[in-house]
Amino acid sequence: MGTGPEVVTCGEAMLLMLAEPGVPLDRAEHFRRSIAGAESNVASGLARLGHRTRWLGRVGADPAGEAVLRQLRADGVDVSWAGVDPHAPTGLLLRDSHPQRGIDVQYYRAGSAASRLAPEHIRPEQLAGARVLHLSGITPMLSESAAEAVWRLVELARSAGIAISFDPNVRLKLGTPHEWMHSAGPLLREADLVLAGEDELELLLGGGADECARALLELGRTSAVVIKRRDHSATAVSEGGSWDQRAFAVRVTDPVGAGDAFAAGWLSGWLRGEGPQRALAEAACVAALAVQTAADTDGLPTADVRDRALHAFLEGGDPVQR
Repeated sequence: MGTGPEVVTCGEAMLLMLAEPGVPLDRAEHFRRSIAGAESNVASGLARLGHRTRWLGRVGADPAGEAVLRQLRADGVDVSWAGVDPHAPTGLLLRDSHPQRGIDVQYYRAGSAASRLAPEHIRPEQLAGARVLHLSGITPMLSESAAEAVWRLVELARSAGIAISFDPNVRLKLGTPHEWMHSAGPLLREADLVLAGEDELELLLGGGADECARALLELGRTSAVVIKRRDHSATAVSEGGSWDQRAFAVRVTDPVGAGDAFAAGWLSGWLRGEGPQRALAEAACVAALAVQTAADTDGLPTADVRDRALHAFLEGGDPVQR
């Protein structure tokens, strides 16, 4: 077994202050501290599933930054290459949590340490031995230097034969649709593995999602596209065919983080050589477990918990481990 990471992620990790369940953000008096970030969520999810993961990024030299790094370490994520910026703060995210109504998310990230990520912070040895580099569209939208750092990672991954996984993770509070098309569209075309929402493919590439998936495959670089449908089902498409997976019916406590959980579940299956149908089922299972708890990462399972839950979803029976 190797000692380096199987998966390297790079992006923004923020301190999350989560309002008490069911209380609107402007009325909340009690908050729970956690962490959030698309790429760090995926790193934590994969680490809990038993994979060696490394997170690259920058936090401030402040209590929030230390909390972020401490939580990632506790999840088993390697943060030895994370940067600590003495001149910029760790980003902050405030949000509420409602299973059946819109969720209010407020970001305080302008001038953050994460936005000061730059190409000089990226080194070839950070990727040494990795099989997958996982990126999202959020990081290059933070700043010009962060975008340059992402493309430096893509260049290094290409030269090292490392597969690139990309989730657009479109957040319109970060930019206009045109800006997202300019930033994330080219990264979609560079990815070996694409995990994208139906609406994201339509926004970034134009046309229907299935048409966009086929177009990416025809370019010759992308080997698999996973489409996350509006009804929460998913479809995996490759040269070998297409496979569909329904969402598992669970009581939702907090839907935020479902996409990152899904990505971690699918990448775990891919890394272990599982077929597309099994990888999709595992992804749906990990997402279903994640949305049953508050915060982005509370419900992320270990491999044993995933397997027991998936068996219960597919086969039924007593869900209680006795």
